[in-house]
Amino acid sequence: MRPGAVALAVSCLVVLGAGPPAPSPALPARMADTGGGTQLITAVAPGTASTTGTVTWWDLRDGRWVRTGSAPARFGANGLVEGASRKQGTNTTPTGLYGLPYAFGIKAPPRGTAYKYRRVHRDSWWCQDNDSRSYNRWTEPRAADCRAAESEHLITYGARYAHALVIGFNYERPVRGRGAGIFLHVDGRGATAGCVSVPQGAMRTILTWADPAKRPHIAVGTAGGATAVTRY
Repeated sequence: MRPGAVALAVSCLVVLGAGPPAPSPALPARMADTGGGTQLITAVAPGTASTTGTVTWWDLRDGRWVRTGSAPARFGANGLVEGASRKQGTNTTPTGLYGLPYAFGIKAPPRGTAYKYRRVHRDSWWCQDNDSRSYNRWTEPRAADCRAAESEHLITYGARYAHALVIGFNYERPVRGRGAGIFLHVDGRGATAGCVSVPQGAMRTILTWADPAKRPHIAVGTAGGATAVTRY
């Protein structure tokens, strides 16, 4: 065999043996923190000015994160902002990693829901009044020191609050002026006032998938940059 032919044969063997590149790790595997549980929801927008993106729910199985489902998502009308510096009333969705304290809804929970579920009644309110002791809390009836104009009368939100999960943003130790009433809920007509929303079918699916024993969290962020979801 000529020397050139030998070199060509070796070259072909190298190319044939190279194989396809290894797939990149699943998104949760690239995150700084996932909350310590075995379930995770990621809500990712292309950038901070985006009002749309994708919600994906994941399960940790045998040490590997597996995508269980996904759906189109909507974010705040003014995009996304770092949760620690968010200001109330800005129509921005706070980025970060948050717990999911409980579910609620105007309708009964979907069959199979294991999460603690609170049914909305006509006197159910979410207080957003910075001067109230009930700031960023469900009150039933509306607290005396919580002004109606500074609160959400939950039943008036109709289909949007048919089913929802409370996102634990500014929840454990509320900071006045940072924001209140951030939920994962059913889509309305467009962008949100700061919540994350998904189609009705996806919201129902998430509620039947979420298992409080698996300590699910939600990570909200962008595909890259200072608010990249992988930072949380």
